[in-house]
Amino acid sequence: MSERLWDRTRRRVREEVVDAALELFLEQGFEETTVDQVVAAAGISRRSFFRYFGAKEDIVFGDLAEQGPVILEALRARPDDEPIYDALAQAFLVLETRLDPGRGVKISRLVAANPALRAGHLEKHLRWQQVLAPEVERRLGTGDAPAGLVGEAVVATVLACLDAATTAWLDQGGSDLAELRRLYELALAAVRSG
Repeated sequence: MSERLWDRTRRRVREEVVDAALELFLEQGFEETTVDQVVAAAGISRRSFFRYFGAKEDIVFGDLAEQGPVILEALRARPDDEPIYDALAQAFLVLETRLDPGRGVKISRLVAANPALRAGHLEKHLRWQQVLAPEVERRLGTGDAPAGLVGEAVVATVLACLDAATTAWLDQGGSDLAELRRLYELALAAVRSG
């Protein structure tokens, strides 16, 4: 019982730090905001900060890079005969249930505005590609292509569509998740028909 309370308390403190930091990042800029400013705004010590986060970038990405297995599980739950782009599109929707929409918009804006964060975002995508590619290849086969090529190319395409949709969505104000889904579907449809 106390372990569950500890986990809830830890999650709540982490969320409070993230919220305080995101506000500072959006007001001042990511690079211009220091860890000292974040800990002051969140009301915690530097030592506590580093118990929750290894680096300032971890505030923005949190455990997103580690969501690859969650997406993989959602992909495996899709019917094997479902077209791969549809299956992946549906699998990525699992992230909506794991992310706070308001936080997601703030993070998307930060990533779009900061080259260092964009690089971290691409690294997250590469991890997801590595996790998802074998399942994609199991479904599609690889023909005579080297192992990994087909799966990573398909996953990279879906991620590029998601990024393009997110950019268009942010340009429109980035408030309605249904609109983000619609833009994502439009981007995927364009790739599939091209």
